[in-house]
Amino acid sequence: MTTARTPDPITPLWRGVNAFRVLTWAFACGTVVVQHEHYRREWLAWTLLGAMAVWSVVISVLYLRERTRPPWLVVVDVVVGTGLLLTSPLVLSDAQFALNVPLITTVWAAVPPVAAGARFGAVGGVLAGLVVGVATGLAREKFDLDVARDGVLLAAAGLLVGMAATLSRQAATRLAQALRKEAATAERERLARSIHDSVLQVLARVRKRGNEVGGEAAELAKLAGEQEIALRSLVTTEPVRPSETGTTSLRAALQLLATPSVQVSTPADDVELPAHVTDELVAITREALANVEKHAGPGAHAWVLLEDLGADVVVSIRDDGPGIPDGVLERAAANGHLGVVESIRGRVRDLGGSASLDTGPGRGTEWEVKVPSTRATS
Repeated sequence: MTTARTPDPITPLWRGVNAFRVLTWAFACGTVVVQHEHYRREWLAWTLLGAMAVWSVVISVLYLRERTRPPWLVVVDVVVGTGLLLTSPLVLSDAQFALNVPLITTVWAAVPPVAAGARFGAVGGVLAGLVVGVATGLAREKFDLDVARDGVLLAAAGLLVGMAATLSRQAATRLAQALRKEAATAERERLARSIHDSVLQVLARVRKRGNEVGGEAAELAKLAGEQEIALRSLVTTEPVRPSETGTTSLRAALQLLATPSVQVSTPADDVELPAHVTDELVAITREALANVEKHAGPGAHAWVLLEDLGADVVVSIRDDGPGIPDGVLERAAANGHLGVVESIRGRVRDLGGSASLDTGPGRGTEWEVKVPSTRATS
């Protein structure tokens, strides 16, 4: 099964490159018409002008379609444009060089740096502009203020078009992600309505009746309540899957841990982190909650708080259990039983973060895990 390719968002920019090429060729044609009587080799000037026309047609047709626009083609465009520019000493006379008559390619040579900027971004555009600028100096056999000015303008053109192309691609990526997110949200809302009218209502009724009857039915009511919350979280939370940039939503992953005895609080905005960081933080939270269930008793409650501080992400896990008596952890470590404490701290160390434990008799236990956000850059 083949997937549809996402269209290049800067295709209109390529049409602008083609239009720029036509306009600059027309300017070069006018220059040759005006200067042809003074050229050293007039026939070569017309030949080169014809070669520029042929190349303009060929490369413009190829640039119109994304599949015929590979990176190497832009490199060839820069090489061809530079090569034609370097033939200027064979065409222009010494008197024309002395009068700073435009080279045979004139401003047509500025098109390849613009194309390089569109294809490779700002860096590619600047490098191509500098290559053409150096070729201009070699063709004139001097590097003076005029040549330096041409080089700066060529590099600036590649830079501006490259920045515009990069921003356009980033905007298109963000828009596609937003549309996918909107579609997923609409689908979850549809599922939530459907499930609410069937499964969730049944679970809610089982929970209510079980609590009323008591005894073993109360245990069934508790299980039904847990499944009701888990199902609500599942249909109202974004899917936890890696995005195109390799990130996953820590906010969504933590919300799936909510139960009748575990309350999860997260920011309103999403917290996207590299997938392995999200997996480790979720594993740390699960381990802390498992410790609560094991040692704090069945009636204990836990609270998970996610905070996005920009450079760091903080996950706090607190419970209202009896806490850990003084000296217990030290004695366990002395006996070689590192347990969940070192397991959590070891995971956090691997992420380059820190973990602090606040506990004591009668005041519960609280873990505060802080790790660098290390968000992927687009």
